[in-house]
Amino acid sequence: MFKGEIVVKKADFPVKSAAGLKKRARRVVEILRRTYPDAWCTLNFKTSLQLLISTILSAQCTDERVNALTPGLFAKYRSAADWAKAPLSQVEEDIRPAGFFRNKAKNIVSCCQDMLARFGGEVPDRMEDLVTLAGVGRKTANVLLATVWHHPAVIVDTHVQRVSQRLGLATEKNADKIELELQALLPKEDWTFYSHSIIFHGRRICTAKKPDCPGCPLNRICPSASIFGTISSKGRKK
Repeated sequence: MFKGEIVVKKADFPVKSAAGLKKRARRVVEILRRTYPDAWCTLNFKTSLQLLISTILSAQCTDERVNALTPGLFAKYRSAADWAKAPLSQVEEDIRPAGFFRNKAKNIVSCCQDMLARFGGEVPDRMEDLVTLAGVGRKTANVLLATVWHHPAVIVDTHVQRVSQRLGLATEKNADKIELELQALLPKEDWTFYSHSIIFHGRRICTAKKPDCPGCPLNRICPSASIFGTISSKGRKK
């Protein structure tokens, strides 16, 4: 039996009603809390500016690679003014290992210039302000709101989108619409944990190409388990 396994009857899926989906969502969160009790943001940072830069860099790049790159960057660029005044070509070269460096460098420099002009060089703490900055969409804004200021937030990255769809908790393809779907299903106090734990789960078990359904602690309540793999005997009540 999996650590934290909840026994689910066959009738629990497929689920079509809103109440049934909320019930599944609650059980998903309960299992995830037992499986990944310490799930949290894996980007290393000390300030809101550092997390902002790291999150921009993490697009289509692993957190491990970003974390290997940022100590040197944060020693060199200590404030928004440092980034804003740096030659774009130099920033491009400094962040090259993160990939897509030209676009990321342009966004970072523009973002920091805008923060200097409009927010005194500080990272704003409101969604409506954050999404006006270059390179900052709702996902990046929610990372900051949840991780720095501890506001409840649903962070929809590629893992949250994929796994939530496989679990039948999201049907939309647009990340902003998926955010709204999950907000409607989950209690607000679970938004942030769900996001981080699903990211953990998506990286370790429910991967894009070869999900480990037999080894998944959610396979008893996942409608996609029969598509990607058979339910392991470990996932059954003994």
